[in-house]
Amino acid sequence: TEPAHRAALVAAATAGGHRIDVLVNNAGGLGPSPRPALADFPLDALADLFEVNVVAPLGLVQQALPSLVAAGGTIVNVTSDAGVEPYEGWGGYGATKAALDHLGRILAAEHPELRVLTIDPGDMRTKMHQDAFPGEDISDRPRPDESVPGLLRLLESDVPSGRYRVAYVDAM
Repeated sequence: TEPAHRAALVAAATAGGHRIDVLVNNAGGLGPSPRPALADFPLDALADLFEVNVVAPLGLVQQALPSLVAAGGTIVNVTSDAGVEPYEGWGGYGATKAALDHLGRILAAEHPELRVLTIDPGDMRTKMHQDAFPGEDISDRPRPDESVPGLLRLLESDVPSGRYRVAYVDAM
């Protein structure tokens, strides 16, 4: 979330005249666990969550934008269905993902020379997902690496800017 860190990442990626063809914003936080109702969500925790899930990705895009534009590149924002569905207890996290989704739509409108893909990988077998469902067996969820082929198919395709669910890529 630190501006200097974002600047260093972009400087390292563009060193020697290299361009950034693809920027993937995948870092994220869930917020307090167990997940509080939105009316009880600690505002300092919500501000922290927006910093990680919304402000930091936008800051990285801003730093990388000249290189992305020069490359005719692609921005990938990793999102969640919690950003579009009203799941009880997911208000803080969902609000940040809804904001990230909207940032993607605005960036696509403001920069038609770029492709902005908002990707929902679906439920996955991660520590973050387990933290969201303590005590629940999530071993039936796919591992994160199992979503990579769908993401790569999207990147290699000519799909326009938009929101996509990785689980449905093969049906496109």
